[in-house]
Amino acid sequence: MEFNKDLIAPCGMNCGVCKRYLATKKGINKEQKIPECLGCRFQERKCSFLKGKCEFLKKEKIKFCYECPDFPCQNLETLDKRYRTRYNTSLIGNLKEIKGRGLKRFLAAEAKKWQRPDCEGTISIHDGKCY
Repeated sequence: MEFNKDLIAPCGMNCGVCKRYLATKKGINKEQKIPECLGCRFQERKCSFLKGKCEFLKKEKIKFCYECPDFPCQNLETLDKRYRTRYNTSLIGNLKEIKGRGLKRFLAAEAKKWQRPDCEGTISIHDGKCY
């Protein structure tokens, strides 16, 4: 599976490593009772966690949270803390990398991190399983 820019959520989450997204793409979400998801940018809300709380995302004035004058806002910091604590990943760190090094380099680094020779698919950030 190739990661692409459309799978990077405004908050910096790579939906390409999300358990819900991977289960949906593999067609195993129903049998494992995992809710279907096609990625945050393809949701009606465009962002599962922050859009309802952010006027800039609601009005589509920004594509990524780092473009916001309030970056990082309290809502993003709360989400980032959850991901750092539970999944050893900083969404704010992802956004800083995207801003500093570019989306193409970020995606290449993500591929190295989540696609390993011992897994013919992609490792999920949420449960560590190979999908």
